[in-house]
Amino acid sequence: MSTAEVHGTLVERFSLKAIVEACLVLEEGEASAKDIEIGMMMGAGILPGPFTRADEQGLDSLLEALERAEDEWGEGFAPPLVLRRLVTQGRLGKKSGQGFFAYPQPDEGQSREAVALETRGEVGIIWLNRPPANPISPQVVRELGELWGEIDAPSGGQAAKLRAVVIASSNIFTFSAGADIKEFSNMSPDKEGAELLDAAHSFMRAMERSSTVTIAAVNSLALGGGCELAMACDFRIAAESASFGQPEINLGIIPGFGGTQRLARIVGEAKALELNLLGEPIDAREAERLGLANRVVPDHELFDTALAWARKLAGQAPIAVEQIKQVSAAGDLDEGLAAEQRGFATAFGSEDAKEGIGAFLGKRQARFQGR
Repeated sequence: MSTAEVHGTLVERFSLKAIVEACLVLEEGEASAKDIEIGMMMGAGILPGPFTRADEQGLDSLLEALERAEDEWGEGFAPPLVLRRLVTQGRLGKKSGQGFFAYPQPDEGQSREAVALETRGEVGIIWLNRPPANPISPQVVRELGELWGEIDAPSGGQAAKLRAVVIASSNIFTFSAGADIKEFSNMSPDKEGAELLDAAHSFMRAMERSSTVTIAAVNSLALGGGCELAMACDFRIAAESASFGQPEINLGIIPGFGGTQRLARIVGEAKALELNLLGEPIDAREAERLGLANRVVPDHELFDTALAWARKLAGQAPIAVEQIKQVSAAGDLDEGLAAEQRGFATAFGSEDAKEGIGAFLGKRQARFQGR
């Protein structure tokens, strides 16, 4: 065997053994996939990390390589259970859109500079795609507003038919670290700053008023504007390694994308005041305890869980969904009850209500049409 062949064999054995050990640590629950990945990159200088490298190679190809290695070099190279499970599920890595991590597969013509749209039937995924921080910059606000206009349009292309949308990050480091402070510092408060706030509020209120249900899949840091974007969604599903916070007070400013309003409505006035005035982040479990996160799941289950919720919600009656969303947000109790009464009348008189009741009585699956 030549020197080059020896070197090649050593590299292959090392690479395969690294992914086996990384998988075993993950299976034993010692660390999340993200923590293992970052630890290997920062601590061992392995770039990219073992899971990203595996996803890029293709998990089916990796499985075959490990099966050959086990035959040649022994049981220390036996394919880990988690790898076999992912391949069986069709999660083959980057080429399939999901492996150890999730990867955007945008629809044709739906890749903007900072965000992208991927559709899977009646479910859409809005990818925040400006790594590593996914800042909520003027460009991102503009692109999100444009994209939502297409999704929520009364008529139009495929995007207009979406009934549920997941907002997710295309990288493992952040959901969104908040506003792009450098860009903000160059804005005039009375002009560019005010225009940005108006655009952000318009986009987020449009999401809240829509019959399309929104789910934030918070995989990591959701700070400042990132936390506010997540709060504007109907649901927030968090990975165990996620964190939430409104650190604007540390810059001598206040939340500008609804953080002083939505946070109090979600976690209560006293806790919201604490989070906004101290500016300290909270972890996923604390967010769940406060109601800021609807569900906390292991990191590697986040995307699947968010999609499962989206598919379930996409099957609900659109008019009823829209009315529930609208009346639930009413502030005053009497106003809220009156709004609820109007919303019930609207939903009850719809064709969807007739279909839903008929399907229930007929013991069949309802087929809602949004009429």
